[in-house]
Amino acid sequence: MRHLPNFICLIRFALIWPIAVALHAGQHLTALWLFVAAALSDALDGYLAKRFGWTSELGKILDPLADKLLLVTVFVECAWLGLVPWWLTAAVVARDVLIGLGALTYRMWVGPLRGRPTLLSKINTGAQLLYMMLVLLDAALGVPPREILDACALLTFATTALSGLHYVLTFTRRAWAPPLGSP
Repeated sequence: MRHLPNFICLIRFALIWPIAVALHAGQHLTALWLFVAAALSDALDGYLAKRFGWTSELGKILDPLADKLLLVTVFVECAWLGLVPWWLTAAVVARDVLIGLGALTYRMWVGPLRGRPTLLSKINTGAQLLYMMLVLLDAALGVPPREILDACALLTFATTALSGLHYVLTFTRRAWAPPLGSP
C-alpha cells in the first residue's frame, strides 16, 4: 500500500498522452474529463503520501515531474490550438525550465537539494490547474465568460511569475549561505 501514491502518479503520467490527443482531435469534453482526473490524482496521491506517511524518494521526483509534464503539455497544446494566450504559456514553460535548470545547477555546484514545494508553488500549481480546467470547460461548453478566463489568465501569470522569482531567490540564498558549522 505504501507505493499507492507512486502508482497514482504513474496513472497521471499515463493520462498526459490521451489528454493531448483529445485536445488535438477537438474532443474538448473528453480532454476536460481526463484533465480533471489527472488533477484529482495529484490531490489524491499527495493526500495519501502525507496522511499515511507513504512518501518515497521516487515519489519526491515523480510527483513534481508529472505535474510539470502534464501542465506544460496541456498549456502548449492549448496555445497551439488558440485556446490560451502564448504569453501565458511562455511564462509557464519558462518558469518550469528555470526551476529545472536552477535545481540541476544547484545539485551540481552546491550539493543535494533539500526542500519541498513552497506554499506559493502549490498555489501556482492550483491556479494553473484551475485555469486549464476553465479553459477546457469553455472549449467544451462555452462557459465561463471570456472576462473570467482573462482574469484567471492574469492571476495564473502572477502566481507563475511570483513562484518562479521565489524559487530563484531561494536557490540563490541557499547557494550563497555558508555551510552549517563553518566559522
